[in-house]
Amino acid sequence: MNVPSFEFLGFAAIAAVAFNLFRVAAWRQVVLLAANIIFFASQMQSIVSCVPFLLFLVFGFVLMRLAQKTAEDNNRLLFVTSLVALVLVFAWLKKYGFFPSQAFLSFPYATIGLSYVFFRVLHLVIDARGGTLPSITPLGYANYTLNFTALISGPIQLYPDYKDQTDKLSRPNVVIIGRALERIVTGFLKVFVLSHILHDMQGQALSLLPETMGMWGLVAQGMIVAVSYPLFLYCNFSGYTDVVIGVGYFFGLKLPENFNNPFIAENFINFWGRWHMSLSNWLKTYVYYTLLLKLMERFPARAVEPFLGVIAFFVTFFLVGIWHGQTSEFVMFGILQGGGVAVNKLYQIQMAQRLGKKNYKALCAQPLYVIAARGLTFTWFTFTLFWFWSNWEQIGAFYASLGWVGTLLMWGAVWAGASAVIEIVRNMWQWALLVKAGDTSVVRSRYTRTVCVTIFATLTTVFILLSNSPAPDIVYKTF
Repeated sequence: MNVPSFEFLGFAAIAAVAFNLFRVAAWRQVVLLAANIIFFASQMQSIVSCVPFLLFLVFGFVLMRLAQKTAEDNNRLLFVTSLVALVLVFAWLKKYGFFPSQAFLSFPYATIGLSYVFFRVLHLVIDARGGTLPSITPLGYANYTLNFTALISGPIQLYPDYKDQTDKLSRPNVVIIGRALERIVTGFLKVFVLSHILHDMQGQALSLLPETMGMWGLVAQGMIVAVSYPLFLYCNFSGYTDVVIGVGYFFGLKLPENFNNPFIAENFINFWGRWHMSLSNWLKTYVYYTLLLKLMERFPARAVEPFLGVIAFFVTFFLVGIWHGQTSEFVMFGILQGGGVAVNKLYQIQMAQRLGKKNYKALCAQPLYVIAARGLTFTWFTFTLFWFWSNWEQIGAFYASLGWVGTLLMWGAVWAGASAVIEIVRNMWQWALLVKAGDTSVVRSRYTRTVCVTIFATLTTVFILLSNSPAPDIVYKTF
């Protein structure tokens, strides 16, 4: 069962009707468990293929209980050992390269969704040790970790938020249903139409690049290859997120947002506060702040404190990269992500010291500076994604086709073009918001949104029926 798909929506609709039949906590927990098991089973090829995944869940539950016990006994060594064991078992199941190949299981088994389950389980173990975890039963643990609305590719929701929402026994009203349908339709449009077009656009540009003649023709094709992928990835992943957030509304769940207009970010640190937010927020909470505090304890001098943040940023977002995969390309992707935020932080420190905080703040408010910064942020992210979607051989062939001059011209054009386009789109949206009917913005009124959703639904349905090829799969499904 793919997410998103009409099959998935039908399954979710049946589960939602059963879930909302009675406002009884036990009934709803049982219905959720049944829905989670059915959906989980639909992702498995056989009973045997799901055994390692289920054993990982059991192992996590045992470690969570053990962490609660170590909190009472103040046994730090046992807690650290538990965390290391959990990380190693996860890495072993995901077949990370630092294990010998002979150590891996010899039969095929499912790992789809395992990365997101890992973050949930690790959060439970850490917070159980800290004494901040609400009471969790085996049934509650199973429903939280296997939550079908967020199993495949997140978002990563923390257990206290999940429990608070599932403890409420209200049914979705008309407003919530409308909001849910709006998110689902928008998500389908992004995945089945926009990401499909952008995916094909990049593929065609890649195939034409070796045959393209003339410097500016090469630059144009290279720009299409480079720029189409971040736009595709955004539509693909944010579209999936829209769908599952919309479905979650029918079960009283408000899943975390994963995106907040990431392409208007004015620097790379801010970008990661807007892109894949549930992942970056998780890592900032459990890695960045923890590491920063430990470094500050180790090096208490006030003069070095800002630079400790540089180190903590690099480590945190390097982990973002290597979480995505085990190859050298993903190691490079991690270095570029960690290096991007670390250099960004270092730049902020140096500029504040040289100009003074007040003058640096004034510089950051200058319109041209902001426009250029947004374009540069988009360009850097686009550059890093080459190690996300391709391999070293393809990257080498791409730059060999362009040559050094073409490469420099292409990235300069991407920066200039992104700066201009982002500013134009942002201003058009701001102007649209100024059009009002009474006190309400026309573009945000429920009537305008209803019309737009109807158009989106019609367009998506027609596109799906007329398209000769299936929509690209959800990229983050593989992690």
